[in-house]
Amino acid sequence: MARLTIVANIKANPDKVDLVKSELIKLIDVTRAEQGCINYDLHQDNENPAHFMFYENWESRELWQVHMNAPHLAAYMEATDGAVAEFTLNEMTVIG
Repeated sequence: MARLTIVANIKANPDKVDLVKSELIKLIDVTRAEQGCINYDLHQDNENPAHFMFYENWESRELWQVHMNAPHLAAYMEATDGAVAEFTLNEMTVIG
């Protein structure tokens, strides 16, 4: 199984930054405890506080997909419905 790196960018609506941040923080400990999670690190842009980024490494794409279907991710989606202006996700492979 090939290791998978995920880079997820979340841009909150300007009036919803605190809500999105608090909901993202809730994901950290529960996700780090999931099978296959190597690291799950949340970042916030120093110049644009509405921009958050998760840098994640997983043992395999299959285990990451289990995470993507987890109840805590569904709860996050529900709690932040209408609060996120933009979301991009990149599946990446380390090459060096």
